[in-house]
Amino acid sequence: MSEVHVEAIHHFCRKCAHLTEYAVLALLLWRAVRKPVRNDPRPWRWREAAIAALIVFAYAASDEFHQIFVPSRTPMVSDVFIDTSGAVMGMLLLWAVGRLLKWWPKLQVSEPATA
Repeated sequence: MSEVHVEAIHHFCRKCAHLTEYAVLALLLWRAVRKPVRNDPRPWRWREAAIAALIVFAYAASDEFHQIFVPSRTPMVSDVFIDTSGAVMGMLLLWAVGRLLKWWPKLQVSEPATA
């Protein structure tokens, strides 16, 4: 296997690891924002997921900004995109698993009062 091929595999694995790390960070941040309890009766709220993803975006952007000042590192906007994509994937995975396992009760829509 050529050195270029090995470097490409190494690069791909590093980016997948970043995606996974930031998905886990988003899950932990969602948990901090939502403050779930056992048998939580609240339905899924996309706002909580968005808050977690936005915090991840801010952290990823600040991490890349920090790399400007580290001689051996190269800041890249694409890394912020990869990290934020990991957060969004983490939130979508949590929502899908929650729907599958029926963690999220259906949102009750109240009927308008009739006169």
